[in-house]
Parts: sequence; structure tokens; C-alpha cells
Amino acid sequence: MPIREGKAQEIYIVTSGEMMAMYAANNIARGILKYAHSGGVRLGGLICNSRKVDREAELIENLAERLNTQMIHFVPRDNIVQHAELRRMTVNEYAPDSNQSQEYRALAKKIINNEKLTIPTPMEMDDLEALLIEYGILDDDSKHAEIIGKPAEATK
Repeated sequence: MPIREGKAQEIYIVTSGEMMAMYAANNIARGILKYAHSGGVRLGGLICNSRKVDREAELIENLAERLNTQMIHFVPRDNIVQHAELRRMTVNEYAPDSNQSQEYRALAKKIINNEKLTIPTPMEMDDLEALLIEYGILDDDSKHAEIIGKPAEATK
């Protein structure tokens, strides 16, 4: 909605190496592309909020490249976030000297200094799935069509 109403000029997409997060990031990129020429909105980059997926940083770097952007920052997973949330505090309030707090400050500096604003090039779903296969999410990419819709036990 903010993109469509012209209220957003610089967008950062938070994603992870999980398929649905990447799918959502690709759809947001599609929305940015739709309004890039009429509203001037641009993509500033992807922020990887790590879920500790195999080869996650490489995967998101590659996704960013294919979307014509950058992975502006990789935020490692840290349980200190949950500790802060339970106290209804930000990590910077709860533990300002923590590694996670340092990560958030580094991200903020990167956003403030970012000059690489682009018009994204969203991917087709088949290409997104191929990217996940390329990064080893499946042991054998030749079996991809055979496993769609089958539970783990049936694919062993």
C-alpha cells in the first residue's frame, strides 16, 4: 500500500534462506517494479534475517544479484532477540553492548550510506525453485518433479 500511494521511495526487503521468505521477497520486488516508473520507488537491498539455513548467505547474495540488487546486510540468528522481546524491549535497549546490537547498528549505517538503489528484476517461480535446488536444498535435483507433494517418508 505505501508503494502504491507513493509514500515509499526506498525499500529494503527482509528475507531469509527459507523458500517462502524468498518467495515473499520476490513478490515485493514485483510490486516495486510495478510502481518504479510512475512513483520513483527503488529497491535498496535485501536484509537477510538468518534462519540458519544451509548456505544461506550465499543463497541470498545470489537472489539479490538476480533481483538486480544487493544483500545489504546478513543478520545472524541470536536468541537474545527473544530475551529482549519477552521484556518488550528492543535488543539495543536490552543489551546495547551485545553482538546482535552491533549488527543492527552496522545495518543502520549501511542503509544511511546506501547509494545503490535499483529497479528490481523479479524472478519466475521456476527460477526461484531452481535457485534453491542449485544451493543444495535437495540432494538430487533430477528428482525434483518426483517429490512435489510427497511427504518425507515417501521420498527416501
